[in-house]
Amino acid sequence: MLKKVIIAGLLALSTVTVFAKEISFGIIATDSATAQRDRWEPFFRDMEKATGLTIKSFYAPDYAGVIEAMRFNKVQVAWYGNKAAMEAVDRASGEVFAQVGYADGSWGYHALLITHKDSPYQNVDDVIKNGKNINFGIGDPNSTSGFLVPTYYIFAQRKIDPRATFKTVRNASHGANIQAVLAKQVDVATNNTEDYGRLEATKPELAKDIRVIWKSPLIPSDPFVWRKDLDSATKEKIRNFVLNYAKNNPAEKEVLKNIYNYAGFRASTNAQLDPIRQLELFKERGKVESDATMNDADKKKKLAEIDTALAKLKK
Repeated sequence: MLKKVIIAGLLALSTVTVFAKEISFGIIATDSATAQRDRWEPFFRDMEKATGLTIKSFYAPDYAGVIEAMRFNKVQVAWYGNKAAMEAVDRASGEVFAQVGYADGSWGYHALLITHKDSPYQNVDDVIKNGKNINFGIGDPNSTSGFLVPTYYIFAQRKIDPRATFKTVRNASHGANIQAVLAKQVDVATNNTEDYGRLEATKPELAKDIRVIWKSPLIPSDPFVWRKDLDSATKEKIRNFVLNYAKNNPAEKEVLKNIYNYAGFRASTNAQLDPIRQLELFKERGKVESDATMNDADKKKKLAEIDTALAKLKK
């Protein structure tokens, strides 16, 4: 009889442990921690209620902070851009499990180049031609739309280095780049349709002071990533919550709208990162091709390695 009581007690404790489990959810620094907290905390509180988990939010000052936190298991789940997610998958035991969708039904967004409406720059050619007079704002090195995509489409395609092209170059978040353009602290900056679209919706009088001078091809919308070694029961709770969130509940729809005009989620895998991996490899190939310090044999070997990796991705 005593044995049965002990076993029942242990089973009860096991159940309590599952429901009391604490998960740290990381949010990349596309804006200030205060702004991100205002957007995401209602989502986390809903997650707590639905899953029985304790959700602790983690707002790092840069993208690398969230990646490293996941690497050392200080963060178990995170919202990333695709490039940061790629780093998390490769270096931090990450795995993509969901993708955010927008209110217009799309599953992607665009990188932008923005300038003040009073600036003389009308397009990318103007910007490159007048580079030595331009203070340029670029994104976090782990940002997809703020760094990787414009670096590939604007600079790598022209075989130029932004730091050798402009008067100054500074790295900052999307929100900081918008503020810097508005204050004329930088002449041109990278951004994206998420953050600029939010400005248009919430502060249209400020958005009118910004001119978009370049728009990228479509970028896959952002993934949610968890650590692969997260236990299966917890994964199931999180997956069910995320994939069913805001399907019918008006209050939940408002929460997502307030984040970045999101509308819901769909299941995803690491395969959504393949186009970003291709961009990284194409960018690397361009660097190798133009590297005058590399001997022909080493260059040929490196290019062959990159081409092999590209061929695998195409398959």
